[in-house]
Amino acid sequence: MGEHPSPGPAVAACAEAERIEELEPDAEEPLPAAPEDLDPGNTGFISTGKFRSLLESRSSELDPHKREVLLALADSHADGQICYQDFVNLMSSKRSNSFRQAILQGNRRLCSKALLEEKGLNLSQRLIRHVAYETLPREIDRKWYYDSYTCCPPPWFMITVTLLEVAFFLYNGVSLDQFVLQVTHPSYLKNTLVYHPQLREQAWRYLTYIFMHAGIEHLGLNVVLQLLVGVPLEMVHGATRIGLVYVAGVVAGSLAVSVADMTAPVVGSSGGVYALVSAHLANIVMNWSGMKCQFKMLRMAVALICMSMEFGRAVWLRFHPSAYPPCPHPSFVAHLGGVAVGITLGVVVLRNYEQRLQDQSLWWIFVAMYTVFVLFAVFWNVFAYTLLDLKLPPPP
Repeated sequence: MGEHPSPGPAVAACAEAERIEELEPDAEEPLPAAPEDLDPGNTGFISTGKFRSLLESRSSELDPHKREVLLALADSHADGQICYQDFVNLMSSKRSNSFRQAILQGNRRLCSKALLEEKGLNLSQRLIRHVAYETLPREIDRKWYYDSYTCCPPPWFMITVTLLEVAFFLYNGVSLDQFVLQVTHPSYLKNTLVYHPQLREQAWRYLTYIFMHAGIEHLGLNVVLQLLVGVPLEMVHGATRIGLVYVAGVVAGSLAVSVADMTAPVVGSSGGVYALVSAHLANIVMNWSGMKCQFKMLRMAVALICMSMEFGRAVWLRFHPSAYPPCPHPSFVAHLGGVAVGITLGVVVLRNYEQRLQDQSLWWIFVAMYTVFVLFAVFWNVFAYTLLDLKLPPPP
């Protein structure tokens, strides 16, 4: 097998500069048995010579990126033996400590050819590559994601939430016979999904308010941001992690309103949307040199302008004369709650692609902070309204 070309200066510098964290060693388990022709003694190890012969004979059947990783794995073992489990892990797309060591120590690097330089890709492959460059700051992670992504399952969470929001909005629009600034309709707050301070004991309202929007302009921006930012993030990090950040932003938004703007209702999915977008923007800033998305400065500026305009609209609406006095229009504080979640929990999630969050001390710090805030808000809702003798608007 011919020699691989040396990595380019930028790629080599990136590979050398990257600090690759050690994963927790797996619990001790019996090593799987390798085929007898590779491991006659049934030791769980195979010689690098036999390993290289196997690669040469099956070279045409292997994905080129995985072949580079396997060669790096062979180069990184000076003792002449390779653990068969490492080979199984790599072939089954399981990121392991051996994978990271192979990239760090091997003479042939995974980054020998940047993913952006790949030619002859079909439409779906170009889409996956685009998503990788939009969301991941390291070439190693981008290549690994490109090789292992199967679109199974698809990004169902953000798409489902978006479709539900649109469906509820259309139903509301038909029911109220109003689509622009629905929130100004006198019957708008009678919907059982809206968070209302007089009905705060109905716990579902702290979450279901995301399915109600002030108007088509409010819904439109949230849907665009969810699809343009949320879907790619879910494709990379999965529905569980992105759903966690989104729901945490939603709940933090309604609880923040119940603490800081106690007489106002809440509608819209801005808490969740702002959590995702602020986490993504913060991740770009923190990994500025590694992020290779095109026109990132311009796009960040556009995103910030859109978010600022939406926040300004929410502030204006909050203090605009109400259509259902004495209850004011919905609060803008949910946006701020979402941002707070995004730049804490969200950033930790996005910075730890395919690494266990429970191994990150910063994750537990932010989880503890979020838990303390939720408990404080619950006690505030139970006791503060009575102690402050606050006059709340009547229920709708």
